[in-house]
Amino acid sequence: MWDSMIEMMELVMQHIVEIAILCFEFIGVIVIIISGAKGFWNYVRREPEMKITLAQGLAVGLEFKLCSEILKTVIVREWKEILTVAGIIGLRAALTFLIHWEIKEGVREEHGKKKENSSGKECG
Repeated sequence: MWDSMIEMMELVMQHIVEIAILCFEFIGVIVIIISGAKGFWNYVRREPEMKITLAQGLAVGLEFKLCSEILKTVIVREWKEILTVAGIIGLRAALTFLIHWEIKEGVREEHGKKKENSSGKECG
């Protein structure tokens, strides 16, 4: 009796996790598509903060994709699958780290330009 109940709970959990993975993957893709379109639009309009806006959108999209990869660790059963998921998580985490670094550098650069413009106006 307990064995069949545990198997049923495991099956329910697996289905819930699979649905959650699909949802997070979908949300991540949609966020990346919207961010790319918005970034392209800002590029066409020559917006100065285009790079930062695009990087922020990509970072959010990758966070959702990373969430789905972490959930995949719950349902994998073989070592080969675990290693594959771990590799994907590592790559996505590295990408997220690089994008966050790019955002910080872009914000720092924008603040530097704003300070130069404001000090140039005061002197002129």
